[in-house]
Amino acid sequence: MLIQLITQQPQMLAPIVKATPTWVWGLLATLLALGLSQLRARRVSLSRMTLLPVLMTGLSLWGTVSAFAGSPLFAYVLLAWAVGAALMLGFIAPQGPQTGTQYDAASRCFQVPGSWVPLALILGIFLTKYIVGVDLAMQPALAKDGQYTLIIGALYGLFCGTFAARAVRLWRLALRQGGKGTSPLVATVITRAC
Repeated sequence: MLIQLITQQPQMLAPIVKATPTWVWGLLATLLALGLSQLRARRVSLSRMTLLPVLMTGLSLWGTVSAFAGSPLFAYVLLAWAVGAALMLGFIAPQGPQTGTQYDAASRCFQVPGSWVPLALILGIFLTKYIVGVDLAMQPALAKDGQYTLIIGALYGLFCGTFAARAVRLWRLALRQGGKGTSPLVATVITRAC
């Protein structure tokens, strides 16, 4: 609905943006900063690397629940979310980590190259949440539209599954290169920041 409105009546965008609560722009700024930080090569601990997928999964689920919890199709939306996430996990997780990624078992830290993918996924989740919020505010009946709800649920799941798959690939690398002694899974809890 919002996309259609922007393409057919672009003058309507200004009142929509003006009516958006201030905290939404603060969230966008925070998410942009987080996504932009992923553009440069950096050292990151296993636990810190896991935090981004956990946060994005939370944002994805929040978007799904806040939009469709009252819908009679809610169970199907959650199923579409789970299927989308599982598809991306199944497709991406078996691949090796991004070229240039290294894990140092001694420091329990990764050296990861910069990537645009996290920024694109973060913006994808945010824009989906924003557009769905506007759509449902303008036309609440969309929450009961099977096609709309299932597409949005699956889209959130695809974003979430992509983040999770990236984390799984890195965890697998850490487990392979973790060496003898303490498991990286346990050691990460007590590790120092990289």
